[in-house]
Amino acid sequence: MASSTKPDFRCGCPTTSALDIVGDKWSLVIIKQMLLEGKRTFKDFTESDEAIATNILSARLKMLEEYNIIRKEKLPNNKKTNIYILTDKGLALTPAIIELTLWTYNSIIEYNSALVPADARIEQLKTNKEKSVEMLIKNYKTKNWSQEPSNSIKTTVD
Repeated sequence: MASSTKPDFRCGCPTTSALDIVGDKWSLVIIKQMLLEGKRTFKDFTESDEAIATNILSARLKMLEEYNIIRKEKLPNNKKTNIYILTDKGLALTPAIIELTLWTYNSIIEYNSALVPADARIEQLKTNKEKSVEMLIKNYKTKNWSQEPSNSIKTTVD
């Protein structure tokens, strides 16, 4: 069996433990690309603006799969191509991604001249975060889940 890519946990702190999994430079970017940009294949990720190196991408996808944040399947019409799909654990990070997005527009926009100006989507996030989270998760599941995944862990968005 292949060796695990799971990181060692530094301590028992929940925040630090979460960051041990998704706090590197790429994991949340991959999850964001899946959730907001519809990326599903290895090729999709390698062609993104963020330009992740293929060896790092492979390692992150494997680690996210080991933690059941994503699952890997084959394309129905092309059994050679893997697709990556967020699980409920992965989708549970949607509020964190939204908070990071809003924090960027509230706190660091002045430092990044390449940042796209806030538009109606950002205003909607600011107005009703909870509804936006629910909508993003529902839309993702509708587009990507052909059936309820057997290995998912249920989460609810209140």
